[in-house]
Amino acid sequence: MYKRTLLQLILLPSGIALLLAGLFFQLGYAGTNTLQSTPVPTQDRLAEPTLPATPSQADYGAQAYWLYCSPCHGDRAQGLTDEFRQLYPEEDRNCWNSHCHGDVTYENGFKIPTAVPQLVGSGSLAKFPNAANLYGYIHATMPFQKPNSLTDEEYYQIVAFLLRQNGLIDGQTQVDASNAAQIVVSRATPVVTPQQSEVQEGSDFLGWIIILGSLSVLFIVLVILKKTKNTTTI
Repeated sequence: MYKRTLLQLILLPSGIALLLAGLFFQLGYAGTNTLQSTPVPTQDRLAEPTLPATPSQADYGAQAYWLYCSPCHGDRAQGLTDEFRQLYPEEDRNCWNSHCHGDVTYENGFKIPTAVPQLVGSGSLAKFPNAANLYGYIHATMPFQKPNSLTDEEYYQIVAFLLRQNGLIDGQTQVDASNAAQIVVSRATPVVTPQQSEVQEGSDFLGWIIILGSLSVLFIVLVILKKTKNTTTI
């Protein structure tokens, strides 16, 4: 009788311990499976960038870039690369086909170059000596299909974004007409924008008019002097 009671006292706690261990093991295994099966959200690279609690000019520029620039220059300003085009729906990946942005476009469409440059990375802004020249060029030529169509504020936001992404300014620097010329981008000679070319061509044309006008006046004066001399001789 004593041995039977002793055996029960040994086996009963052991059984309870094994039962509890089994329960904990099952719960832990289930929890591990739950963690492993939780899907990791995939970043949508074509989605609009979200603004931080206190957005800077460059943060607003990220949104402006996304809206006006990224469809051609890439979500990371890497240019219109094959890899970037794969993010688009299959029917929109071959940008230079007819009825897309090729020789024959859709209604109100436009043809784009076959090479769209990157805007972020080593040497990407090398042809611009300072932020003012970069701003002037973008303002005059972009967006490609409708240049000079954004506000001055939006253009400066995009410039600030590109400068920040290239490590040329910090995230809080405000870029505007008062300091853009002092923000160094590279040692390049300033790019001549289309507006500047038109002004230069107009100045050359005006110069020729002045020269021709002066020659005409000189010719008339000579004719008058000759007639006056002939009259005096008679």
